[in-house]
Amino acid sequence: MTDPLPRRASRALRLLAAALPDLAPWHSSADFRLLWGQGLITYFGSFMALIALPLQIKELTGSPLAVGAMGAVELVPLVVFGLYGGALADAVDRRRVILRTEAGLGALAVILLVNAAVPDPLLWPLYVVAGGVSALAGLQRPALDSLLTRIVPHEHLPAAAALNALRWQVGAIAGPALAGLVVAYAGHATAYAVTVVTFTVSVVLCLRLTPAPPARDAEKPSLRQIARGAAYAWSRPVLLGTYAIDLAAMFFAFPNTVFPFLADELDAPWSLGLMYAAGSVGSLLLGLTSGWVSRVRRHGLLVVFGAGAWGLAIVGAGLFESVGPVLVCLGVAGAGDMLSGLGRSAIWNQTIPEELRGRLAGIEVLSYSVGPQLGQVRAGAMAGWTGTRSAIWTGGAACVASVALLAAALPKLLAYDSGTDEDAVRRREAAGRTTGPTAPGAPTAPGVPAA
Repeated sequence: MTDPLPRRASRALRLLAAALPDLAPWHSSADFRLLWGQGLITYFGSFMALIALPLQIKELTGSPLAVGAMGAVELVPLVVFGLYGGALADAVDRRRVILRTEAGLGALAVILLVNAAVPDPLLWPLYVVAGGVSALAGLQRPALDSLLTRIVPHEHLPAAAALNALRWQVGAIAGPALAGLVVAYAGHATAYAVTVVTFTVSVVLCLRLTPAPPARDAEKPSLRQIARGAAYAWSRPVLLGTYAIDLAAMFFAFPNTVFPFLADELDAPWSLGLMYAAGSVGSLLLGLTSGWVSRVRRHGLLVVFGAGAWGLAIVGAGLFESVGPVLVCLGVAGAGDMLSGLGRSAIWNQTIPEELRGRLAGIEVLSYSVGPQLGQVRAGAMAGWTGTRSAIWTGGAACVASVALLAAALPKLLAYDSGTDEDAVRRREAAGRTTGPTAPGAPTAPGVPAA
């Protein structure tokens, strides 16, 4: 009689292998490997500063509204430079944009370091740097995001999005967790010094990227070019749905800015770093089992269900009165956000024409960045008026309601299928028409993605 144990073990191993992240993009593109490593280092340093900056504002002012105002300072530069950065990414070498903005972000980190090192740090430079970081990030992200379709084969784009999200979560966990300890025991200046070092290493890695020139007939960045990209997005209900749902979810249910006050209310100031990292832990766990993403075709469902799960979990984080359940809810929220983000990235990369990829990436930057910035202002203002925990759970409830309404109003998003959607089919055929032996990561004919 055949022993069933080996068969069960073999089946379990196959299931585990199918659940692990798909590494095909990593193997197929040297530039993807460079960007992945550069991004991991940058995220680590960025999250160190992201935690240290609001903590320093809190220490200088003691006001949740002052902390939340950082989101208002960042908003206008993000909108203006995000849209311009999208047009810029379609008109110039994307590698050059990434390199120069990364160097600029490192210079701003030096300003934070100098200000924190003086005996009496000033408040206004913190807001100036926050606005500068927002402007440079707005310029950089469209070039980064649109570069993905040039260096990764079309069929590997969902897997590449999952690997990029996994990279982000590793940095988001290590950065906040260590930042809380570094600030508490070594001060803000040390945290900013680590940020400076990470950006220096990142610039060195960016120098090794293959140039990514624009199409030969690319026009200079202008309002007309930005308007053309916006008109394309407006004409695609599926794209509009991804933007609207993410904006609503982040505006209503992004409580990070009030975490310092929540930790105090729960009599657990030691948990602040864990609160910032908990969402990333949930996202990381989902990312480590993201092998299934390459087999999914209904990415619109991922967007809706993920955003709804995020809102429900934030409701729980605001209602529970002890740290343990709050951290669990934040972890579940992170997994929901990861699920929604994978769906959005897949739809964007599968449907948007290469010649518009930079401008649409600029709009994407606004959709997933403006929401959190406005959410910081909302959460800080609500916490000042109604209390910290009330500001959190009511925002989560509003998120769930808005996602449900948007899903009902945009049925094409729920029905999206990458195998049959007209834009996805057209984009896949365009990628398949790439001719000639192209080395992984090398630039193709202008305007044509690597295949």
